[in-house]
Amino acid sequence: MSKKAEKNIFKLEFNNLKFDCIIALDGSLPPIAFFKKMEQIPILAADGAAISLIKKRIRANYVIGDLDTFKSSPFSVLFEDNKIIHLPSQELNDFEKTLIFAEENGFKNLMIIGFHGGELEHTLNNWSVLKKYSEKLNLCLLDRNRYGIPLNKSCIFSCKMNEMISLIPQPEVTLTTQNLKWNLKNEKLELGVREGARNVAISDNIKLEIHSGELLLFIDSRLPYAPEFLT
Repeated sequence: MSKKAEKNIFKLEFNNLKFDCIIALDGSLPPIAFFKKMEQIPILAADGAAISLIKKRIRANYVIGDLDTFKSSPFSVLFEDNKIIHLPSQELNDFEKTLIFAEENGFKNLMIIGFHGGELEHTLNNWSVLKKYSEKLNLCLLDRNRYGIPLNKSCIFSCKMNEMISLIPQPEVTLTTQNLKWNLKNEKLELGVREGARNVAISDNIKLEIHSGELLLFIDSRLPYAPEFLT
């Protein structure tokens, strides 16, 4: 690799940067232990997620969306009017409305929970929204103690030996990898053709050189830290 190309490799770290807020969607939410670890971080709930959180005895800081689920719940009276953000437009789903609210209020490093676990079409729609905003905001999914990180730049990151590393194209990516059990050499991953799920780290650091396209990187969670790309 040339020196010029080497300069374009970022260091992906999880040591200092904390999440600005948590975006809760109305899917499968993490256990109470997660909220205790992250209790100082504000929660933006997309519509019905606010009710799911209340059932866990967690109150969101804001409830955002068309509120068709939230308004029909008896728990809605627990929230002050200025904490309820009614956005009735049917052109955007509640996840996107919540991302827009987060961005407008200065939140950039966002943890997303409840991404799936409901209707499949909602999950797929959320995936599309995630891709749309991944260049504007620092987004990180959490599901079953795993991070999902949108990635469109080359990087090096530390990991554990034998950690499961999944590379899911968005919708396609050409890349070269180092220190995975099944390495790629300037090869393409593409939805509907070839994916990169459930690879294995054979070292304590991984290099991903992205030549074109983007992917979702799945690794073990680094709670409470957010992904940070350093030059």
